[in-house]
Order: sequence, then structure tokens, then C-alpha cells
Amino acid sequence: MVHQAKTPSGARRRGVLFDVDGTLIDSSYIHTMAWWGAFRQYGYDIPMASIHHYVGMGGDRLVDNLLPGDRDRSADAEIMASHGALYASHWPALRAFEGAKELLAQCHAGGLAVALASSARHRDLEVMKGVLESDAFIDGATSANDAKESKPSPDILVAALEAIGVDAADAVFVGDAVWDMKAAAALGIPCVAVRCGGINAVELREAGAIEVYEGPADLLQNLTSSAIGRLIARA
Repeated sequence: MVHQAKTPSGARRRGVLFDVDGTLIDSSYIHTMAWWGAFRQYGYDIPMASIHHYVGMGGDRLVDNLLPGDRDRSADAEIMASHGALYASHWPALRAFEGAKELLAQCHAGGLAVALASSARHRDLEVMKGVLESDAFIDGATSANDAKESKPSPDILVAALEAIGVDAADAVFVGDAVWDMKAAAALGIPCVAVRCGGINAVELREAGAIEVYEGPADLLQNLTSSAIGRLIARA
């Protein structure tokens, strides 16, 4: 149960949770390449298209879905570490999507508590926060260290809600992957999807997205009529 904060007027606090990779930061295909390289280092030739489908899922689950079930699982941790090292080599290339910072700012200005609900490693999240340059608009942030189970389990969303003192009934989640939609659905949180992570609108809607936008800039342009805008109107 979330310990719910109240606004100065005594109303229940409302909030918006954001996935980061592929949603606010243009990193989905960098993760795809990093996983591809890590798999090849350990003798697995997995097509990039197959890998991309699972990006956004926790690394442990991604490995389990893509590699043979009869493999030597003792190497899984090394593969994930290799992915992390390869991804880190691309840190200087990370960029925020157009409109990402402004979207966070508008949500904050609208009276919503803003949380980054990321299942990235803590050090990756810190780098991405630096890229976003939006700390003034962010009330809480989670990393892989804050969840027992990774997406599509909702653990990371539960941690994010607790970080900002908001109940699931008073929140909206924004993500780019099927696994984001499934995690939100498990808690009954309306999920707004963005296509900038490379997943098509049909898949996102089938997974539970209530709205689909091209990216942060498109969502920002349509914020008033979006699920976030309706939440702001209630704040």
C-alpha cells in the first residue's frame, strides 16, 4: 500500500510515471546492438530484430526468452555484464527525444508528481538523468535495484509510486514497449504509449495502451486532450 501524500489543498496527490529508455531517451536500438554484441561474444547469433522485440523487458527475462532453454545458464550473468559494458560505451551518444524535457516540465507545472520508472541499472539511469537535464521537474526515480522482478512484472512501477506517494488509481504511465503496457495493466494504471522506441501502434494498443503518440513532442503537443491532461485537470 502506497503511503499517499496530499497536496497543500488536502487533495490526493496525482502523478505520472515515465519509462526512460526508448521513451524519453533514444536508446532502444543502442540496447539492441549491445545485446547483439554480448550474445555474439558468448557464441549466440541472435537476429537484431528478435532482440529489439524484447528490449524494455528486464535483462534477465530478455536473456531467458532469446537463448536456448538447455544452455549453460552459469554464463547469463556474464552476458548481462557484457551488455552493460557495451551499452556504457555508447553513453556519450545518448540523446533525449525532442520535447522530452519540456514534457516533464509541463507535467510538473500541471501539479503532477513526476517519477522516472526505469528498470535500467542505477549508473545507466544516472547518466540518462544527466542527458535529460530535468532534475528540477522529477520528484522520484527508480532503477533495477528497486525491484525484485523486472518488467513485465509491475514491481518497478510499485517502487516509483511509493517514491512519489501516489496511488495507482491516481497515476498514468508513459512507455514505449509492450512490456511497459503489460506492467501498467497489472496495476490497473492507464498507459500512454509512444512509438519512438520502434514498436508499432497496433502492438502497443493490443498490449493495453489507451493512447499512442509518435514521441514526447507529439504527446506534449496534445497534452491537454491526453490521459495526462485529464489527470492534470483533476489535480
